[in-house]
Amino acid sequence: MESKKIQNTDCFLFDLDGTVYLGDELLPGARELLNYLDINKRPYFFLTNNSSRSRADYSLKLAKYKLEIPEDKIFSSGMATAIYLKKQKPGANIYLVGTPSLEEEFRAYGFDLVDQNPDYVVLGFDTTLTYEKIWKLTDFLVEGRPYIATHPDINCPTPDGFMPDIGAMMAMIKTSTGRDPDVVVGKPHAPMVEAIVELTGYKPENLTMVGDRLYTDIAMGTAGIQTVLVLSGETNIEDLVSAPNQPDLVCENLGDLLLHLKVI
Repeated sequence: MESKKIQNTDCFLFDLDGTVYLGDELLPGARELLNYLDINKRPYFFLTNNSSRSRADYSLKLAKYKLEIPEDKIFSSGMATAIYLKKQKPGANIYLVGTPSLEEEFRAYGFDLVDQNPDYVVLGFDTTLTYEKIWKLTDFLVEGRPYIATHPDINCPTPDGFMPDIGAMMAMIKTSTGRDPDVVVGKPHAPMVEAIVELTGYKPENLTMVGDRLYTDIAMGTAGIQTVLVLSGETNIEDLVSAPNQPDLVCENLGDLLLHLKVI
């Protein structure tokens, strides 16, 4: 991707974990890039697969870095899953494996969260996961209940390495039940792309996704979205050699991307 093509992007989509921040640290160039976009009135949203937090949680976290980001600029796989299911069956009974924040989000979309006779079983990134939750989920899957996962991420980056994400839980559940999710919603899958196109009002070819994961952020390119890989999170430059999804541009971090945007 040439710098000129980046400059013509109508709207940027930024991943959060490993792109804007890592743990409790704001990553290099993040503040400067967002200030540049604000000053030049360039639209952007934050698009995260992490379904363990609500929009309010993310807004509060960003405020700790003195980044005043309104909630309506933040879009998560948890929200996209709720939107997807609302289109399928408004007010459905759902067995949700997720954090209290995700539970609150689902209730806000009008769903009843139940532990008996659910219409759907939903697996989120649950940092409050218990054996009892997994056991009940697998029982429902053996019964044949529809099974939805909020996103496919295997690990979540941390300053010290990685923590197991929902993809690791999906692998465990498949070993037990033989079932993969019937639908995976988050990046790079179709429900997430459709939701973000609807949210922004821009066609995929006029969007640029900026993130640190090849198999989620950069794989958004298969939907016609331009992609920028930052090496501040999960991916190393060596990983590109065998990667099936190649970015249009590789940057060390958001500060490096800012330099490309400023090229005349």
